[in-house]
Amino acid sequence: MDPRREELRRRLSALGFDDVRFAAATPLAGEGLQDWLGAGMQGDMQWMERTAEKRLQPDLVLAGTRSVIMLGVNYWPGKLPAGGATWARYALHEDYHDTMKPALAAAGRALEEIYGAGSGDYRYYVDTGPVLERSWAARAGLGFVGKNAMLISRRHGNWLFLASILTRVELAPDEPIRKKTSDATIGLLCGKCTRCLDACPTNAFPQPGVVDARRCISYQTIENKGVIPRELRPGIGARIYGCDVCLEVCPWNRFAQAGRRMLLTARPELVQLTLSELLELTPARFAEVFRRTAIKRVKLAGLLRNACIVAGNSGDRSLLPQLVRLAGHELPLVRGHAVWAVRRLGGDDLLTAARVAETDPAVLEEYRAEVESSKFETRNSKEGAESEN
Repeated sequence: MDPRREELRRRLSALGFDDVRFAAATPLAGEGLQDWLGAGMQGDMQWMERTAEKRLQPDLVLAGTRSVIMLGVNYWPGKLPAGGATWARYALHEDYHDTMKPALAAAGRALEEIYGAGSGDYRYYVDTGPVLERSWAARAGLGFVGKNAMLISRRHGNWLFLASILTRVELAPDEPIRKKTSDATIGLLCGKCTRCLDACPTNAFPQPGVVDARRCISYQTIENKGVIPRELRPGIGARIYGCDVCLEVCPWNRFAQAGRRMLLTARPELVQLTLSELLELTPARFAEVFRRTAIKRVKLAGLLRNACIVAGNSGDRSLLPQLVRLAGHELPLVRGHAVWAVRRLGGDDLLTAARVAETDPAVLEEYRAEVESSKFETRNSKEGAESEN
């Protein structure tokens, strides 16, 4: 055993990373990624296609890469208090992309000190670079890729932020969970369990380990900057930003415990925001409340769009005045989803003035479309919110 490697592991763990593993930087198998891209399941995430080759061959990102250091930070918060809308758990922190970067810079300095590496001999990323983090994490034995396409750790369940360091330093690799597996192995320790596939509210899994982003609530409420398809809106339920359903139903979470949180800054007050407050957000209030969080990515228009959908699914007719006001919003994106929500709550007669003034084709289509009552989905969304908390 290389004592320098173990010293590096200790140093990186002391920085706040809850898991530190090493993998050899030989190319990954690319059939799964190419098939996924070929089927268009990336939706509008065109950068996935542009960087596909780099994701499989780290040498194209950093010439001479020999090792990939995979780092995990446990963000499991335990039981969440009930709120007016359901947020993906990871979002209830200051943006992890920002809070983890200083530790990654320190990890680079540790590489320099322990191995004599130069500053150009490594490159680090937090979830945003051309790196297939889950595949490298599985190769390094940090966990395995489950049928929900997420990395599942035997220690932390489904609740790990992943970061990676590509380096020219050659580090002895850690073993994967099982030696006789390939990078493309899905559901290694899932057995016959299909809870994640069965629980998806929008049927986003065409097969185990494959997510069609176009049907995924996380994609639709975060990455999609435009209109959310009407047929998916009822399944969104109370989920206003992201979705944890396929993570939270996983039996491996029984081993999850709250992490050290050295690299995270919790924002639990976000859970307490009521749906009424969200529908009243102004640019100034949005900037104040969501400053330094990942939620700022969707901008005010995206969050108002999502809030309208949640309101339409809520069955709460007391929200109608706010939704009618948003049906006159300056942005067609917000107006269209507000119209859908008002009609879903049975408030068609309240939209007369807004409809007369409307000229945008997409919004006018919302007036013409058939909209079912929210009664059935309201019951399901409330039950879903309770189970998520």
